[in-house]
Amino acid sequence: MTFPDRIERTLQLAHPPEKVWAALTTAEGLGTWFGNRAEVDLRVGGQATLIWDSGDTATLTIKRLEPPRVFGYSWPVNGLPDGDPRRTYVEFTLEPDGAGTTLTMVESGFAQVADAEAHSTAFDGNTKGWLSELGELVAYLDGQA
Repeated sequence: MTFPDRIERTLQLAHPPEKVWAALTTAEGLGTWFGNRAEVDLRVGGQATLIWDSGDTATLTIKRLEPPRVFGYSWPVNGLPDGDPRRTYVEFTLEPDGAGTTLTMVESGFAQVADAEAHSTAFDGNTKGWLSELGELVAYLDGQA
């Protein structure tokens, strides 16, 4: 049986790439729309830690950094036990579009989870999560206008 491997979303944003880039890559930006606080070591191999008021955390390892166009990181697969070495890869691509930006987000690597229930937890959870989080990104950007 083949499982879906990637989630892809494209947004048209009414903000220039530099502003979108800052929202994706700074502690202030990430800590507002993608968590409640964040710490960011912005370099390939660096990490970003997202912290929620609930006590949950997520650690991202930066894999690709091409300012202000491409930001990519790996992170643990949703629903797998702590310490599981499998990761998905998330990449944001920013393209200027008039006065705004076309933002494409792709998360891949779900096919490495062969168990149907674990795959469903990871893939469905992140599909719903990105819908919510990208909505929060838009609200954050629009609130800064």
